[in-house]
Amino acid sequence: MKLTGFYPVIGVSRMRESRDFYTRLFGFDVTFEADWYVSLRRDGDRPYELALLDHAHPTVPEGYRRPVQGVLLNFEVEDVDAEWERLVRREGLKAELDLRTEDFGQRHFIIADPNGVLIDVIKEVPPSDAYADNYVTN
Repeated sequence: MKLTGFYPVIGVSRMRESRDFYTRLFGFDVTFEADWYVSLRRDGDRPYELALLDHAHPTVPEGYRRPVQGVLLNFEVEDVDAEWERLVRREGLKAELDLRTEDFGQRHFIIADPNGVLIDVIKEVPPSDAYADNYVTN
């Protein structure tokens, strides 16, 4: 398979709130919008895409028409402490996991979007000696 693109599409029940969450708080731009589908994009050195789909739309096979569950999106950032201040302290979002540094090489916190999708805001940090050998280098 020769891929020309890849991006997650999450089935949502709260379309407008979800669109606003990702555009206002994470800087995504809307590139297509219908009442049942919103395509989002962040431009820059490494562009990113994300789409929101009404979970009950007929393009979803009938047996799968449920809102998203059990999804965690990783957002890697340059300054996780600044994002903690912005999103949790100033914006008032509830921390599902408080800001902390993990031995496996992350400083991070977790919040949730309007549909319960977990957003893990991460800054890579050096791992402890116990985890250093788990990293594959090319």
